[in-house]
Amino acid sequence: MPSRPAFTLGIEEEYLIVDRATRDLVRKPDPGFMESCRKRVGDRVSNEYMQCQAEIGTRPHARMSDNKDELLELRTAVSEAAAEFGYAPIASSTHPFAKWRAQTHTRKERYDMLRSDMGQTARRLLICGMHNHVGIEQPDLRIDLMNQVVYFLPHLLAFSCSSPFWEGEDTSLTSYRLTVFDALPRTGMPDRLSSHGEYRRLVDQLTKSGCIEDATKIWWDIRPSAKFPTIEQRITDVCSTLDDAISIASTFQSLVAFLFRLRSNNQSWRIYPPTLVSENRWRAQRYGSKGKLVDFGKGELVETSALTEELIEIVGDDAEELGCLEFVEGLRRIIGRGNSAERQRDLYKRELQSGANESEALAKVVDHLVAEFLPD
Repeated sequence: MPSRPAFTLGIEEEYLIVDRATRDLVRKPDPGFMESCRKRVGDRVSNEYMQCQAEIGTRPHARMSDNKDELLELRTAVSEAAAEFGYAPIASSTHPFAKWRAQTHTRKERYDMLRSDMGQTARRLLICGMHNHVGIEQPDLRIDLMNQVVYFLPHLLAFSCSSPFWEGEDTSLTSYRLTVFDALPRTGMPDRLSSHGEYRRLVDQLTKSGCIEDATKIWWDIRPSAKFPTIEQRITDVCSTLDDAISIASTFQSLVAFLFRLRSNNQSWRIYPPTLVSENRWRAQRYGSKGKLVDFGKGELVETSALTEELIEIVGDDAEELGCLEFVEGLRRIIGRGNSAERQRDLYKRELQSGANESEALAKVVDHLVAEFLPD
């Protein structure tokens, strides 16, 4: 039986940079903006694919309270640096009205190749996400726990959705980001794998045949990290509030610990066919935290709010041991007030009902996202 993993957790978030006056994206931020970010937090902040984006990453922490402190530090640093240039960051997986054709990509060899190889599917990647890395030192254990935690990925997506708008239109989805991202190859639910060796053989086949350069070009919703001894969940939208991000990251960390505990007791979570889990992925993408997901044990649709209570109960002991139970219980806050997409859409409708035109209402949504970026 493998020894208990560290279960450290690191958080990566991608932000959009907006002009405070126009609320539109900053097509080419002043080079001094990123320089100012790096003066504050070093290489924990970097450019992303689009020039109007910035990415941050926390160090790995055993305690979620430390992750929360560092994430606040990083969000504050980006916000303060942006303010120097009349900008503001928003943590939303799409911008309410910006046009992707108006953006420019960051000139790096990797991004140049992506744009060249993928054509328009890459050129329209005006989207942001949140990734969580959980430390699992043993390679085969990474694969085993990844196979099992796939079942819960749609739940995490439902809590995180923050992309209801695309180029000024209400898409009726709560995560339009996935619609854009899924146009790329090697996305969506991962293959069910028997071992890390099988995973390496899959990667080797793709690299030797010239399809990809390395494992970082496998963009599944969850994957063994190519850079760290972790499993990396990538399904979630970026959360407009810090508290929501911490609640979702804590839930993922606790789920992995729970599944390891099952394994230690010679048990495991049932693994369902990808088509079934993908059905819940779609339902989360479409309906968010206010919809229903399939409980495959019961064979029926169940309100996400009810599944949330079951989820908190399932991981409660492990969350308490990890010191993050209070953050996991924050899922109830998301259910109560809605995820970011639902809050954005509600504000947009209220503004229209109050007499604003569509452009004015969307600008108010941007203001709302700017206000949510940092805690009061």
